[in-house]
Amino acid sequence: MKKLLVFLLALGTWGWNLLKATAVLSVNLILILTLVLALALLWRPAPEVPPGAALVLAPRGMIVEKKSSIDPLTRLMDEMTGSRLPEETALQSILDAIHHAAADQRITTLVLEPDSLEGAGFNQLRDIGLAIDRFRKTGKVVIAFANAYDQGQYYLAAHADEIYLDPMGEVSLEGFGVFRLYFRQLLDKLSITVHVFRVGTFKSALEPFLRQDMSPAAKAANRDWLDKLWGVYRADISRLRGISGHLLDSMINRLDRYLERNGGDTAQMALRAGLVDGLKTRADMDRYLISIVGASDNDDRFSRISMDDYLRTFPSTYAPDRYRDQDVVGIIAAEGDIVPGEGGIGLIGADQLRELIRQARDDDHVRALVLRINSGGGSAFASEQIRRELALVREAGKPVVVSMGAVAASGAYWLAADADAILASPVTLTGSIGIFGALPTFDQSLARIGVRADGVGTTALAGAGSPTRPLSPVLSRALQLSVENGYHRFIDIVARGRDMRKQAVEGVAQGRVWDGRTARSLGLVDELGSLSDAVARAARLAGLDHVRARYLKTPSGLFSLAGFPLDVHAPLTGRRLPDSLARTLALIPRELTAPLSLLLNHADPGHVYAYTPLPLVLPHGPGPIR
Repeated sequence: MKKLLVFLLALGTWGWNLLKATAVLSVNLILILTLVLALALLWRPAPEVPPGAALVLAPRGMIVEKKSSIDPLTRLMDEMTGSRLPEETALQSILDAIHHAAADQRITTLVLEPDSLEGAGFNQLRDIGLAIDRFRKTGKVVIAFANAYDQGQYYLAAHADEIYLDPMGEVSLEGFGVFRLYFRQLLDKLSITVHVFRVGTFKSALEPFLRQDMSPAAKAANRDWLDKLWGVYRADISRLRGISGHLLDSMINRLDRYLERNGGDTAQMALRAGLVDGLKTRADMDRYLISIVGASDNDDRFSRISMDDYLRTFPSTYAPDRYRDQDVVGIIAAEGDIVPGEGGIGLIGADQLRELIRQARDDDHVRALVLRINSGGGSAFASEQIRRELALVREAGKPVVVSMGAVAASGAYWLAADADAILASPVTLTGSIGIFGALPTFDQSLARIGVRADGVGTTALAGAGSPTRPLSPVLSRALQLSVENGYHRFIDIVARGRDMRKQAVEGVAQGRVWDGRTARSLGLVDELGSLSDAVARAARLAGLDHVRARYLKTPSGLFSLAGFPLDVHAPLTGRRLPDSLARTLALIPRELTAPLSLLLNHADPGHVYAYTPLPLVLPHGPGPIR
């Protein structure tokens, strides 16, 4: 009987293992077949470039340094369900297309159609604008057309030889501004206490929780960099379109009067002001472009090739699979808030970024590293972890160059300070050398509805960090001391990394934000330049005879679910939330959700943050213009 039971148990175990193996095999087969189907649906034959054609540059969504990783299965499900993932266009792809087309005899014209561009860093728009200028110097023509232009879209269009607008359209210019929501009175009404510990007169990330308006110090600091960036924008438009800066400001500040003179017609106003060269419908534009480049063989429109198709005809400049067996400069793009751990979409996870940095250190063919960063900072602990990993690359004899994007402030500057060289755009926002800590408590809110926390502990700090209890005076003082220590550590890192006296660093610190040109004059930045300039600088530092570079990427499994749309991810947390709450949080402005995200869901181990929630895109608004 015992042997029979043992036999039956063994048989059952074997059968269960067989069933599990069969299930795993079936799932894998289904996934493989789905992937094959997805690849079949997504595969397209190599396009042909029509002779004498126009390259159509129509960026969609946000312009980013690195597109989010989304596997083919996710893209297939996106198509099948009709849901649309956020669209992104890689900056380097745009630059590659324009650069290659400038030397391509088959391309005679560049057509800009920026209607679907949703946002970009000012520095990114300037890089694209410079590429368009180089394209025009070859004698080729650039023509822009849109139904309407916002500030970012118009900045690109201004680089064209000719700008056209739909007769029902508008050019919407309104200047730059920083406006935040302030919640002090609301928190008081809800009896929520946000305990803040900070160092730095200009460290204003948490002002919305402490005040009902922007502090005079924050207004002064913001006004300084806003005026400088607007000065660059206005000067560029004036140079490109022959419109004085005074007239441009006048059209914006007296919009109603200018519009009244044109009978309320925004398109006519833009035409008479010289912002555009003509008013044309889509059909008019097609006929006009046909007269320039000829008709298409496939339809009744002009002869053309899209940017996406054109990019498939030549290798990307920094493609990860290029120069595998040659000495190169490795490039890592990091964009978003800096958080401990793996991070996620729109976040810089310290662990994931450190793995990429280690890859650069261990790869003998990677002779130097360029870190392209676009971030307002985040966790001080995570920033320090990344800085230490970069220091190990330098100890291995490989130069490290930091290329700053639209924003590289607070924690992003913390991790960059030790680099062999720092390059920024004139319109980069950087610095913000300051620290804060924060802990929200809800004990008074709970008390109002009859809920109180009580208990016993072995020490004065037992349970002291619970948001349901009043903040312990011991913990409060300890956190302030920790923040002050972090600030002095930050100062020391910058002084050592930038070869500056501590007093000099303190004079430009206090959480103050600087534009790139000013940061260079202060010694916080070495050089003004783009990513390609940073790559060239890194190649020189490494003693390379040729400038070759490629993006580094972490090895991933066959089916990475990082971008898999099975869950609704709210912008606040990146965690799975109830649909109703996710929709509600999606309506909350980013200036509130960004600090809360760090405090509640990506907490620094010591509750200490080097963070500045600055705008990552060129400010623009929905209003009409000018």
